[in-house]
Parts: sequence; C-alpha cells; structure tokens
Amino acid sequence: MKIKWNGHASFTITANSGTALVTDPYESGGYDGGIAYGPVDDRADAVLISHEHPDHNHPDDLKGNPKILRGAGEVGDIKVHSALAAHDEEGGKKRGKVTLFQFEVDRVSVGFLGDLGHVLEDAQVRSLGRIDVLLLPVGGFFTIDAAAASKVVDQLKPRLVIPMHFKTPKCKFPIAEADDFAKLFTRVKKVGQSEIELSPDSLPKSGPEVWIMDFAR
Repeated sequence: MKIKWNGHASFTITANSGTALVTDPYESGGYDGGIAYGPVDDRADAVLISHEHPDHNHPDDLKGNPKILRGAGEVGDIKVHSALAAHDEEGGKKRGKVTLFQFEVDRVSVGFLGDLGHVLEDAQVRSLGRIDVLLLPVGGFFTIDAAAASKVVDQLKPRLVIPMHFKTPKCKFPIAEADDFAKLFTRVKKVGQSEIELSPDSLPKSGPEVWIMDFAR
C-alpha cells in the first residue's frame, strides 16, 4: 500500500488493488488561513472523518463519489473499525467527541487517531487491537501533546508511528512541531518525501520507529 500525507491530519491511503481511503480532509484556507495546505483533491473510494471541525471534515474537493464513514464500515475488501474518544481531557466537554479508526490494508493494520485529546482508556486500546502503523496527532493544544502521544505509543505498541497535526509552515495553529515528539524516541527518520510504500516486509522489524513525512500540498 501507499500512504501519502496531504497535510494536517489528512492522509491518502491506497491499497495495491487501487482502493483509496482519505482521512480527515481539511478545508484549504480554513480558519482565516490557519490551514494553508492546498486542497485535498485525490480520487477516493471512502473518506474517514473523525469529527466535524472544518480542518477535518471537508470532502468537497475529492474526486469520485466516496463513501463517507464517521464510524465503522466497509469499502471494497477493507473493513473499517472504530472507537469513540474525546477531543479533550474533559470527556468532550470542551471540544466534543472524536472517532478513532482501525483498518487493514494489504496485511498492514493502520490506526488513525484523528484529534485525540487524551491518553487512551483500556477499552479503547482493546477496541483498536493490533496496530502496525499509527497515524498520531502530536502537536498539543487542540490534541494530545508530545508527552501524551508518547504514552499512546506505549499503549498501542505500533511498529511504525507517523506523526500528524503538528506545526509546519502551512499550519498557523499555536501547536508544536514534530521534533518535540520525535526527540522522545531513539529511532527517528525524516522521510524527505510526502509518500511512502509499505508492506509487512518493509515495516520496521520492531517498534516503535518514528517516520516524519513531508506534506504533499
């Protein structure tokens, strides 16, 4: 499969069969230019939306006629599982609820944690199950920060972690850069590109390993 980081919390994940999933497409230029990444306009078969904020729920630019999933469902031969969590440390009182997703593509289990705002509860860990590749917010302020994200890695034990929702030249939010998270780990790689190809054989043999990707847009 291929994983492309569009920017912010949006990835395009394409199976070897051609089935394409897009996570949390943002509104380009939203929040008065706070999200300056270009439009997410890939062809998609399904869109996974973790919550309803404009920087995570803007499928309008996508090509095709994608199925919108706000929870569990199926697209082609890919089964998508979900668990409910909160956008903050007060059970959602400040920013509401978010959906966490787990799905398997080409024998690689992927976890996408949207705008998770707290360390996981035991029931959420059990619901997500085995995770090989974890797409994890790390920037803090609106999501978990680096320290809490490190604890989530300890909980889920992925082989590969791909940080998201952190400050870049195209994200003006008052959040931290990925380096604050990366410095908590010994095995870190700056990929230097926006798209990678993964298979069970190409994953790190053990984890966690952190790969920091470039944004595509």
